[in-house]
Amino acid sequence: MRAHWRENMFNHGRWEGPILDQHMHLDRNNRFLDAVSEFVNSGGTAINLVHKPNFSNLPLSISDYQSAYDNTIEMAREIREKFGIQVSVILGPHPVSWEKQIHTIGLQESTSLHLQAVKLAIQYISLGEAVCLGEVGRPHYPVDSQIWDAANDLLLEIMKLAAEEKISIQLHVEDDGEKTYSDLAKLCDKASLPRHLAIRHYAPANISSDFTHGLSVSVSVGKGSISKIVESLPNCNSYWGMETDFLDDKNRPGAVLGPKTIPKRTHQLTEKLRQSGYSVEQINEIIENIHFNWPQILYS
Repeated sequence: MRAHWRENMFNHGRWEGPILDQHMHLDRNNRFLDAVSEFVNSGGTAINLVHKPNFSNLPLSISDYQSAYDNTIEMAREIREKFGIQVSVILGPHPVSWEKQIHTIGLQESTSLHLQAVKLAIQYISLGEAVCLGEVGRPHYPVDSQIWDAANDLLLEIMKLAAEEKISIQLHVEDDGEKTYSDLAKLCDKASLPRHLAIRHYAPANISSDFTHGLSVSVSVGKGSISKIVESLPNCNSYWGMETDFLDDKNRPGAVLGPKTIPKRTHQLTEKLRQSGYSVEQINEIIENIHFNWPQILYS
């Protein structure tokens, strides 16, 4: 496969190699296959399909989680059959679900259910049905100190479980700049989880290692992100990639970013790298790394 990509990287200056969206949600009741078609027709070749939580109908039992996980796995199978692209599944309970359920079923019960859902996702990973635990993490909005402390205790326990199984996790966390990465790095070290196996989802475009503290990052590539990526690239020694966090929500069409975004930003990145003095060989290596080589390490 890699030989194939290497022979066909650029065609008249346009990238024709692998293009991966590292974090995409899909919903049978919304665009689903139509959204995938848009991605593929724009040049996309692979997606990480992430379990989509239903915040209006939160799971009350582990069987509820099993049904949701099975649905995600089945959607991945349908996409592979219809489009012939690579689809990797990421399963896990969303931290917002945990926080919301504290107020209905209590902290102890919500935490217990959350950990059960984590362990179930790990079982699916061990069976080869999924490749990564996520998105897990902590609330991205202000909560009281008791809930915040509980969230960090819970995340540490999740990281310990991931470390035991030697699997990666995609993290949903608050955006507090470098401090967020510093906090997460300390939790990784405490849990004996290699920092590169902790992947900051919806990450800002600063990929410098001084900023990320060695965590892997999946950058939300909105407007202006490419310039910031290229600016910080010389100081990056970590794994990184691109994502849309497409929500497939009929009430928020196009949120967070649309299915065409990753192919579009990939072509913008190759052009920006060329303008910045990178050679064709260097650009080849960078783009193949973020869309193929590094994902083989992180999602396997």
